[in-house]
Amino acid sequence: MFINRKKELEALGAAYKDNKAQFIVIYGKRRVGKTELVKQFFKNIPHIYFLADKAPEKEQLRLLSEKVGILYKDEFLLSRGFGNWYEFFKYIKDKGRVVLAIDEFPFLIEANKAVPSIFQKGWDESLKDSGIFLILLGSSIGMMETDVLGYKSPLFGRRTGQLLIEPLGFRDSRKFFPKMSDENFMYVYSILGGTPAYLLQFDPSADLWTNIRKKILMPDAYLFSEPEFILKEELREPRNYFSILRAISMGKTRVSEIINETGFEKNVVGKYLSVLTDLRIVKREVPVTEKAYEKSKKGIYMLDDNYFRFWFKYVFPNKSFVEEEDIDYVIRNKIRPELDIFVSQTYEDVCRSYVRKGFLKGMKFNRVGRWWIKDAEIDVIGINEDDNAILFGEVKWSEKPVGVNILNELKAKAEKVQWGNSKTSKHFVLFSRKGFTNDMLKMAEKEKIVLLKGVERVG
Repeated sequence: MFINRKKELEALGAAYKDNKAQFIVIYGKRRVGKTELVKQFFKNIPHIYFLADKAPEKEQLRLLSEKVGILYKDEFLLSRGFGNWYEFFKYIKDKGRVVLAIDEFPFLIEANKAVPSIFQKGWDESLKDSGIFLILLGSSIGMMETDVLGYKSPLFGRRTGQLLIEPLGFRDSRKFFPKMSDENFMYVYSILGGTPAYLLQFDPSADLWTNIRKKILMPDAYLFSEPEFILKEELREPRNYFSILRAISMGKTRVSEIINETGFEKNVVGKYLSVLTDLRIVKREVPVTEKAYEKSKKGIYMLDDNYFRFWFKYVFPNKSFVEEEDIDYVIRNKIRPELDIFVSQTYEDVCRSYVRKGFLKGMKFNRVGRWWIKDAEIDVIGINEDDNAILFGEVKWSEKPVGVNILNELKAKAEKVQWGNSKTSKHFVLFSRKGFTNDMLKMAEKEKIVLLKGVERVG
């Protein structure tokens, strides 16, 4: 199943129609759908797809030679292979318009640190004036940004385009489960996030708890060890990173709290958090009204991947129960009592995204995020500096309809937000899982308060 990625496919298609040589860089987290995107793009186009691995460089060249030899029916190449990368570049430059996709390019760099320089020379001397459509893909975001896109990289300035592939949003992810209600899918999305490979694991015909049991909590299930596999693949000291991720999943979001929980030195925690941020597993948040993001001392760290958040909260600390086949205990005592609280955080993320994309006609916001001080927190704030406008939002994932009291509390907290001036226009929005009381509906109509049930507009 291939969902969305329409803009990315259109961008690749437009670049292909331009007869000039192209050098496209595509990167993003593992399992996010980079490979499938490229395969959809070149399925009816002459192409060479090569998946790099951790084999020695000589073996990688041999495997690439075989791929090229098969495409061009070159018996000599199939038997002999390329002696080095430059032989390959010289060979391929005369083959006209062909897509060359090298997946997991960072593995080639690990095998030979000179690969960026080799590809730079190959591009400058052989490929830039050819019909090549070169695509370099990578899941190691840090390496792709440093060794391929970074200004210190020999390849800097050569690319003709780049695509950072993000996980799917709520709406596009929901297309994997077209018969499921928004409310029920919010549970699925809270657990799996927008990673296509994870969404494909759940059975749409089974209920949530059956999927959690069979697709996550069974020791032989794909998802059971997935975060562990990714961290071991990406990191040299996974055990220490596990400790930090577990601490964050427990609500230890400030650096001082992570230090106290893990016992690591401040500089060690800082280094690990930087790496996890580069991998898009962790994100740093500051109150949206802060002017200097990097310098703000109010920063907190959150897990930036729904499945990692679920796994570190419910699977990792309970692995011994699972491996002893006491899955019922984990579901009954660990997951069920807390799941709605867990889902509420994702619902807030979805609502912020909804505001960010401009759900309110005629109103866009430059910045959207959370806001907090010592004694108050607001789930959604949208800032439009050009129009001198600010939006305050409250999100409730509860079984009760939201009443006027919630709006009054939001207005009281909004008074504490230091942004704008006496001419700033203020707007209010309420998101509710179960809708709104009659009194709230009447007040919303009178005061032009925006109400959204689930993620759909009310009234």
